[in-house]
Amino acid sequence: MTSTDLTRTEETAPRPDPPEAPAADDGPPPYPWRWAALFAILGAELMDLLDSTITTVAGPKIEGALGGTYSQLQWMSAAYTLAFAMLLITGARLGDLFGRRRLFLIGTAAFAATSLLCGLATSPETLIAYRALQGVAAAVMIPQGLGLLRDMFPPRELAAAFGVFGPIMGLGAVAGPIVGGFLVDADVLGTGWRAIFFVNVPVGVAAFLAGTRLLPPDRTAAARRRLVSLDPTGIALLSGAMVLIILPLVQGRESGWPAWTFASMAASLPVFALFVRHEVRRRAAAAPTLVELSLFRNRAFTSSLVVGLLFFSTMVAFMLIVTVYLQAGLGWSASDAAVALIPFSLGCTVGAGLSGGLLAPKFGRHMLHVGLLIQILGVLALVFTIRHDPSAVSGWRLTPALAVAGVGFGLIMAPFFDIAVAGVTFAETGSASGVLNAVQQLGAAIGVAAFGTLFFHYADTPATSGARTAFTDGVTNSLLVMTAVLAVTWLAVFLMPKRAREEADDPAH
Repeated sequence: MTSTDLTRTEETAPRPDPPEAPAADDGPPPYPWRWAALFAILGAELMDLLDSTITTVAGPKIEGALGGTYSQLQWMSAAYTLAFAMLLITGARLGDLFGRRRLFLIGTAAFAATSLLCGLATSPETLIAYRALQGVAAAVMIPQGLGLLRDMFPPRELAAAFGVFGPIMGLGAVAGPIVGGFLVDADVLGTGWRAIFFVNVPVGVAAFLAGTRLLPPDRTAAARRRLVSLDPTGIALLSGAMVLIILPLVQGRESGWPAWTFASMAASLPVFALFVRHEVRRRAAAAPTLVELSLFRNRAFTSSLVVGLLFFSTMVAFMLIVTVYLQAGLGWSASDAAVALIPFSLGCTVGAGLSGGLLAPKFGRHMLHVGLLIQILGVLALVFTIRHDPSAVSGWRLTPALAVAGVGFGLIMAPFFDIAVAGVTFAETGSASGVLNAVQQLGAAIGVAAFGTLFFHYADTPATSGARTAFTDGVTNSLLVMTAVLAVTWLAVFLMPKRAREEADDPAH
């Protein structure tokens, strides 16, 4: 059996009543420690997802302790996002060339170390620098997760694995402000805001040790001998294009959207075009490429990118504007805001459990449609609750709407990643993981920029009746626009396959 045949055997779903075949043609048995290894990967994913949003509620405390300008406070988050998004695809390709297990362990160790440095920072400048290094470590660590899942789990178990993986990623993405709020106000061992970074150290060490024992050995020695070039020109072009589009998105609102922000985003398009042209030429010359361009001929993958870009643009923005509304608009403490958001996380857990374990394997993409409709209803209910009696808003009054929105979110997250990688071959897995994560980061940056601008347009210009009314207008109008984006996402889901593994069952894929 050739290595190509073996790969296809591993990644092709079993057929009903297959003909008898020799044992050698059945492929290797499933990796025995795959379920335990899954939780090592999830620990690393959680660190990144928490750190993407955890500084939202810690910002005022950091500013009070370290000083600095409001622009520097913004860059404490932006430096992480920019470095992470810029190098995600490169990190994925490194995993293809040098082994996903090896890169996962290197990235996890580096993430824990840079988290420690962030917690020890003594000035705004050093914290910004350490946050950028933390983003680099995340770009090495995170893209390996989806690839490792595809390596460890046979096709018949992938849906169940993603049924765990998707919800945990969703919970991590929305839990940042909640965890951050508790850690900041708890002042753990007198560490204050530094606890939001110190908490990553034991988690990172545990994920590293578990990874060394549980993750399967890399199968890339032959590939490394063949693929000796990492395509530095491609890295430079792609990184430059990502900077040109992400930088104005994370800085534009704070700067009042000057002309350079629009010029930068426009300039990213020809740079992306140059990158694609460069990759096509390398493929024609049989040279290794940074991105597998065949991915973009896969309907399951490209449609998932569209849905992911729209959906993730609303997810992070939702947590941002609701958190800021509760603290700046209503004057709540960080921990009070965190408690108020717990129903959303619990709803997400319930929705993900139902979708991943029971409903998504049976109903496929229909669960995305159901989840989006429920999320829209929850967001509209939140708008009604806030507008009906703004002076009486409380955690209890917000609970039903937040819980419903959370259920909808969980129903979407559980099957999304399984659908996104349907039909992706072993050779394409690293690139697919990097592109999918990059689109997730790009969607989050677009959402924060767009919805943040809309929210603060009202909040920074108090109405005649006072600042409270301005914040109420800001959050409710932003949420109404968000429902429109979710409605467009609902339509875009029709572009995706009906079943998560629909295309993966075809050996041609």
